[in-house]
Amino acid sequence: MPNEIERKFLLANDDWKSEVTRSVVLKQGYLNSTKERTVRVRISGEQAYLTIKGPVTGVTRAEYEYEIPVSDGLALIDLCEQPLIEKTRYFVPLGDHLWEIDVFTGANEGLTVAEIELTAEREAFIRPAWLGREVSDDVRYYNSSLIHRPFTSW
Repeated sequence: MPNEIERKFLLANDDWKSEVTRSVVLKQGYLNSTKERTVRVRISGEQAYLTIKGPVTGVTRAEYEYEIPVSDGLALIDLCEQPLIEKTRYFVPLGDHLWEIDVFTGANEGLTVAEIELTAEREAFIRPAWLGREVSDDVRYYNSSLIHRPFTSW
């Protein structure tokens, strides 16, 4: 079973912006957003994905992701719970890892989160000076939670 091991952080400042190597606009929605499982549709630039995730244990969960035709992705987005998640993802390589900085728009305007995917929960990684408080275990910051309680309503 493929697993996703991901840690999530707020940002202390905007110094990460000078380290960005590329970015992509994302739009995603949830066909199912329960804590036991999520089924997500994501449009990422000119690609689309269907992702199924299991429940979180620590910072690990089962994840199955499949590329789908963009036309299917666009049709599935129309079936998703509202509001959709809209954000620009910025990529910042650092050491052996790739940081993904999500700057949210729409109903989650004002939220910026840094994520890093690891191969083990206790894997060491470089903590850049722009990294703030860890929120990996705070369900409010899960994208699937942000559709039920958007950041702008906090």
